[in-house]
Amino acid sequence: MTLDDYRAIQRRSVALLAVGQVLGGLGLGATLSLGAIVAESLSGSPAWSGMAATMATLGAAVAAIPLARLARARGRRVALTVGALLAALGAILTITAVVVVSFPLLLLALALLGSGSAVALQARFAATDLASAGHRARDLSLVVWATSLGAVVGPNLVGPGEQLGRALGLPELAGPFVFTVVAQAAAALVYVVGLRPDPLLLRQRLDAAPATPTSVAPAVGRPRRAVFAITAVALSHAVMVSVMSMTPVHLTEHGSSITIVGLVISLHIAGMYALSPVFGALADRLGRLPVILGGQAVFVAALVTVALGAESHTGVTVGLILLGLGWSASTVAGSALLAESVTAERRAIMQGRSDLAMNGAGALGGALAGPVLALVGYAGLAVLALVVVAVIISLAIRLRVAERR
Repeated sequence: MTLDDYRAIQRRSVALLAVGQVLGGLGLGATLSLGAIVAESLSGSPAWSGMAATMATLGAAVAAIPLARLARARGRRVALTVGALLAALGAILTITAVVVVSFPLLLLALALLGSGSAVALQARFAATDLASAGHRARDLSLVVWATSLGAVVGPNLVGPGEQLGRALGLPELAGPFVFTVVAQAAAALVYVVGLRPDPLLLRQRLDAAPATPTSVAPAVGRPRRAVFAITAVALSHAVMVSVMSMTPVHLTEHGSSITIVGLVISLHIAGMYALSPVFGALADRLGRLPVILGGQAVFVAALVTVALGAESHTGVTVGLILLGLGWSASTVAGSALLAESVTAERRAIMQGRSDLAMNGAGALGGALAGPVLALVGYAGLAVLALVVVAVIISLAIRLRVAERR
């Protein structure tokens, strides 16, 4: 193949991954908006509401390594397809759990739905398989950005989903998950049919070849940076999940309707994804560490806004938007840093470990968020999240000082 052939395959792969992300984001929107509310409804206690985010992120964490190994052995196409189908199954079981009023079944269903998040995480790394060294963050961020097209719309399907549920004879809270089933099945179809040739399998063949085109040159191993990248992405995700997952509960307790909750979460998701290409371009131009630190600064602004404006609908909304922006900058730059800091033969496994750490940290954050909300309130939760941000900033500064010696 010529360099033009590789570039064409990369462009096509990124476009197909983006389409899959649009569908995946659409399908997971209801989970983000309604998960905590459904958990509270079926369990009968707000203390269990955080288990929605916990089980979804735990499911993503459990799926991360098997999907990474499947990708290494069979390629991204098979791994992404399997993950999307598992998420569709999770949505079906969620509907069943609401119908039969079973909290344990809901927990299992949410864990399977987490596979959709694992697919989204692997898809962003798939965009770097054939990317040129100078555009890894850009290509990764484009796939992350595509998620916003579906994820922003998804929570706003809560209202139509309730109407669909009534039309199908389902409880109102079950209706929106019908959209999840259809969207995840469609994403699986896109991956299995369209992602040919498989970018990771082609990457592996390139690495085994005696000469590799310079435009798709492999990354060089830098273990210290790889460890920091995994840590920064994981802790940033924990900050975002802990506050975001409790927002629907906080708002509904203060009289907001489910439709308003969906709108707030949509704006939060817009912050998570809409400006990711900007952060990708900045990470390519300014470097990964400065953008990660910038993301933490935005986190500080978000958490202070939430803490001071916890009783204000506007304050919570602005804080959630900023929370999404901080997550976006940190995740895009951190993921690009990891992709360029591990050798090609270890890339899939290290990316799987990163996804495991990210979702494990998110699961822990979601699990602790419910009890913390009950003990110290929404503002107190935001203040405690600032401690985690301080840890990330200190680790980034420590890495920068160590590299200058």
